[in-house]
Amino acid sequence: MTMREYMLGNVAIARGLLEGGVQVIAGYPGTPSSEIIDTLACREDRDYYIEWSVNEKVAMEVAVGAAWAGVRSVVTMKHVGLNVAADPFMTLAYAGTKGGLIALVADDPSCHSSQNEQDTRRYAQFALVPCFDPSTPQEAKDMLPYAFEFSEKFEIPVIFRPTTRISHGKSDIELGDIPVEKPAPNFEKLLDRWVMLPKNARLRHTHLLSIQQPIEDALAESPWNSLELKSGANLGVIGAGIASVYAKEAIVELGIEASFLKIGSYPVPKKLILELLKTVDAVLVFEELEPIVEEQVKMIAQEAGLQVSILGKANGFVSREGELDVSAFLETLNKVFDLKIEPEPTGTTLELAPRPPSLCAGCSHRATFYSMRKVFGKDAIYPSDIGCYTLGIQSGTVETTLCMGSSISIASGLYHAGEKRPICCSIGDSTFFHTGMNSLLNAVFNKADITVTILDNRITAMTGHQPNPGVGFTVTGEPTVQVSLAELCKAMGAGFVSVVDPYKLEEIQEAFKAAKEFKGTAVVIARQPCVISGKRAGIRKILYIVDPEKCEGCKQCVKFGCPAVEFDEEKKCATITALCSGCGVCAQICKFEAIQEAKK
Repeated sequence: MTMREYMLGNVAIARGLLEGGVQVIAGYPGTPSSEIIDTLACREDRDYYIEWSVNEKVAMEVAVGAAWAGVRSVVTMKHVGLNVAADPFMTLAYAGTKGGLIALVADDPSCHSSQNEQDTRRYAQFALVPCFDPSTPQEAKDMLPYAFEFSEKFEIPVIFRPTTRISHGKSDIELGDIPVEKPAPNFEKLLDRWVMLPKNARLRHTHLLSIQQPIEDALAESPWNSLELKSGANLGVIGAGIASVYAKEAIVELGIEASFLKIGSYPVPKKLILELLKTVDAVLVFEELEPIVEEQVKMIAQEAGLQVSILGKANGFVSREGELDVSAFLETLNKVFDLKIEPEPTGTTLELAPRPPSLCAGCSHRATFYSMRKVFGKDAIYPSDIGCYTLGIQSGTVETTLCMGSSISIASGLYHAGEKRPICCSIGDSTFFHTGMNSLLNAVFNKADITVTILDNRITAMTGHQPNPGVGFTVTGEPTVQVSLAELCKAMGAGFVSVVDPYKLEEIQEAFKAAKEFKGTAVVIARQPCVISGKRAGIRKILYIVDPEKCEGCKQCVKFGCPAVEFDEEKKCATITALCSGCGVCAQICKFEAIQEAKK
């Protein structure tokens, strides 16, 4: 009997990895990919190894080691994570693999939770490796066993590229069998492959080039590419990945006479594209982000001497940025044929009040930023990093964010450029372990006179509360070494290291004053567990209330920015809502002592 289950796309992807016989799983959390490892770590019947690595480069290398031992491995990350892992990945394309290796890289069109919307398919072109681009959660699950087999057949790593709507959409999934028997590891000492000396690299590059045509031929016959020729149709539509579903839906709904080519793997199926081009006068290419398929279609048409109009991103018919959907395809058709098709309304439109993103009520980062601003002032420079603390932009203490670990390096660059203003940067604990350590070491070594604030909330909060080396347990909950940030910073030569509780304003402000006066690289570690982690652990603090008799209506507590603190304009008095987590910072800010602990 066929088993079906309604599940999140990332859960379906996790299932696909199990059905593919994965044995080693490593990754670094990053939306929209995080739930894959979270899902696999929760299974009680694990017969595989799984870890959150300290960064994507390390995760890639862990997966490589497993693949070189002949077992199937996967490394998970979001699209920008492949930038971090590119160093080993590009050379791995030369060296190849023994066991199947999938680089599972989730793209984020429209930057829902990312600093850019780069297209991972470019990396596949760059590295000359196959890429699988699922169009639905079901196809994503089904692709993964195939991807493992394909990787092993050609002894090459492959990229699997879901996008946000695949990862976070939900669907009814038909389940397959999970294999019981898996191969035992057996590392072969293939020095001509695993030791990438220049001589070996040249030979392996030749090999990589020699298998490109066989790879293309094999993928052209795969179930992920399909061509439907419509008799008498003058228009051809090519859809790639999830965009193919949107295009197909619109074609069927409107009854458009068009031949249709779905592409789900790369290199693109040139034979199918050529077959389509020979039967139509115009081709519309519908794909998210970069015009990768479109560029290939143009080259194929030119080489074949075909006079076919190719419509897509280059001539403005399809957007090169953001997500696509059915409405976007209808808009494209309107441009092409000058139609007057109006997308059907999907529901009632409600006018919602603006709701800018905010740090949680009681978040310790807010208290840290408050004290930072108090001590360093508005004229100081505040580089920051990637994490939920980026929302500190509302407090005036986040003035740069570039990539993971960049805050300390940018602060160093500002100092060495000759900036005379105080420089105080901020970075989260997980981000510091990820790539901040190198930056701190560089700052100390090159004598940057800056203050580094490590926002230590004891977890990787923004992506779903995954563990990091500072928490003392692994992804499966097993106890492990708890790395001390303070000792680590001291070992790297920081001459000033202070660990403080950000909820204690006087304490943290004194630490910032001392750091500001210190000549050299100073480190302030603001340590307080994430307020959400505390609530999940059952920690309940005494909440606070406002005494209306003492409140002077100065709004200083409101300006602090905590969502739990509101102001009643009629009563001219602050109030504290049920969102209060009991951190007590607002009580310290109030100079009239109007905010007090509620009676038990």
